[in-house]
Amino acid sequence: MTKLGSFLVGLWWCLALGQTVWANGVTPDCSRITPVPWRAVAPGVWAWVPAQPSEVAPENRGHALATVVIVQDGKALVVDPGPNYNHGWRVRASLHCRFAARPVGVVNTHAHAKNVLANAAFADLQQKGRLAIMASAGTGEAMRKRCPQCLQSLVQTLGKTVMLRTHIVLPDRVLAEGEVLTVGGLKVEVVVVSHAHTESDLMLWLPAQRVLLAGGLVYAGRLPEMAQGSMTGWLSALERISALRPGVVVSDQVSVAINEQALPPAIESTQNYLLTLRQRLIHAMDRGVHGSETQTIAWPEYAKWVDFGARQEFNVQRAWRELESEWMTAPLPAAPLSN
Repeated sequence: MTKLGSFLVGLWWCLALGQTVWANGVTPDCSRITPVPWRAVAPGVWAWVPAQPSEVAPENRGHALATVVIVQDGKALVVDPGPNYNHGWRVRASLHCRFAARPVGVVNTHAHAKNVLANAAFADLQQKGRLAIMASAGTGEAMRKRCPQCLQSLVQTLGKTVMLRTHIVLPDRVLAEGEVLTVGGLKVEVVVVSHAHTESDLMLWLPAQRVLLAGGLVYAGRLPEMAQGSMTGWLSALERISALRPGVVVSDQVSVAINEQALPPAIESTQNYLLTLRQRLIHAMDRGVHGSETQTIAWPEYAKWVDFGARQEFNVQRAWRELESEWMTAPLPAAPLSN
């Protein structure tokens, strides 16, 4: 091995040892920590958002959904810690170095690898009973079923180096609809919906700040993902979101209402996409289009959205299966009256 190679290996081991030692109770050296570009969302609420709307890729190291921390009185709640150990470790180190706070809880809003696999960076605190990792019952069950395959998929996509030390850490506390979490003096309300973006989606609502942490239920600038979702359930969830009248929604990006009467534009954008999908497919069924011919349906208004090419046909097929039985059992329109 060359001298440079030996130096790099030694440096890697020093960094890895520093992370391990800190995990055992020794504080990190903040002069060596890469700062997290936190965006202030509201008093006590900070978001680390992707540089631009995108899906998981080597270029973004898997960071495709916002990681949020709620910080108050030296305590922090971490929401959607990220796609891998290193991402979660940066969040944890930043809590100490930037906010002088310690994490007391982690929330997984839904069972997608890009927001739950960074649980690994908090596993030692969970094992010692110093921190709870929380999710809805449905999300916990989905993680048990899918996380092994999701971890393998992210390793293939991002590479072993990016996913170093990442392992599956499951929630140990179930959150239910209507439950209230407290972080210092901040109150956070739990909202749970089923069969929307995924089998079970959890949102956190901060009424005093009018901030909604929406997980994967609201999209800003990229095509919604319906891999485990339901179009009808998702539209219902968006109605619940609209009824809360949030001023700020955090999902993959941060969406802010232009005034107190308006909703953040990402809500309407997501809703319009799902309504257009529904209406256009029902119209295609009325015209006699077969399920195998859906590629003939045009979607010009969404063609430039991020991930349109990768997701749209899958979304169409999933929505078609959901709508087909509804369409077949719908009553026929009344015959026109004769003169």
